[in-house]
Amino acid sequence: MTVGTEHEYSINDAAFHPLPISDRLMEILSGSVRSELPFGEIELSKELQKHVLEIVPRRPAASIAALESTLYGGLKHLHAALDGRCRFLGLGMHPLLRLTETAVWDHEEKEIYEAYHRLFDLRQHGWLNIQALQINIPYADPVRMTGMFNRIRALIPYLVAVTAASPCVEGRLTGCVDNRIHYYRINQAKIPDICRDLIPERIRSLEDYQEIQQAIYRQLKEKGAEILCREWVNSRGVIVRFSRQCLEIKAMDEQECIRSDMAITAFVLALLRNRDLDLDDEESALRALIDSAMRRGTEPLRPELRRLYAAAVESATDDERAYLPLVAERIERGSVGEIMAREVRKSGDLHGFLERAEQCLWLNTPLRERT
Repeated sequence: MTVGTEHEYSINDAAFHPLPISDRLMEILSGSVRSELPFGEIELSKELQKHVLEIVPRRPAASIAALESTLYGGLKHLHAALDGRCRFLGLGMHPLLRLTETAVWDHEEKEIYEAYHRLFDLRQHGWLNIQALQINIPYADPVRMTGMFNRIRALIPYLVAVTAASPCVEGRLTGCVDNRIHYYRINQAKIPDICRDLIPERIRSLEDYQEIQQAIYRQLKEKGAEILCREWVNSRGVIVRFSRQCLEIKAMDEQECIRSDMAITAFVLALLRNRDLDLDDEESALRALIDSAMRRGTEPLRPELRRLYAAAVESATDDERAYLPLVAERIERGSVGEIMAREVRKSGDLHGFLERAEQCLWLNTPLRERT
């Protein structure tokens, strides 16, 4: 099975203030403002908010190790090419950003964001301050797609728990370790079917999914937003990307480094391979589990996460198994968001934490809690 991932990083000045300059960086690197830019083995892409840059591998990888090598090599190349003009950070949200400190992409494809703004008002953290890790998993045929889709649907709360990495909003701990999911679930409240609290309906066939997608399109057309009637508008925790013939998982916060992203990717692939996994997929139960994971991370879901981890180890390839111990560490000691919340609460030094988070990204070293 091949796999691809998408990673979103904030652009910052020396003191970690967000810099809304993704267009300027594209111009420096290519000579013109572009929304996408092939850059060695990776591709750089604009995001809605101009203080964020997305990196993706230019082609799916046959192993997690190969994917990690491509992405980390690309990040180092980017760092060298920009020669200290800015600092990048992972995490699910920018911990300091105030909404007036960023801007919406205003070049090619700006009409898409103008439509979103007219419908939903982009001046929200749920639009201007979210950074996600997305995993793209190819499917061979509609039957296998349906099975994988339903399994990922039931895994969404657990993925939220182990990847929660956004406990701070505008410089303050909120008491919730995954604020990205909190804001993401309400940013399109005027048409709730688009996000549906992150939980898609269980489907029986490809046609089921297509009917759901068409129902979303009808609601958008009624509001004069035909331009948004594309497969990517669906904002649930897992969607079908027909144009790439893959499933795209959108439920996870960006992690602090590529290595941690790869561990989560290995966890997902191994769980999809395990045919004996028994998961509760009742909708109200999933919604309650997501609420718990969003507020408290791994702690309330730990017994079930341990069971899932054992299943992942049992079905993992050698390549995946090499990354799984980091997932075990997150399950037992907490997600990045839980660690961040404990450390900032104890020390009061958010800036010092961000210095460490940046080092994690550039050295590709997972965050460990200070003792």
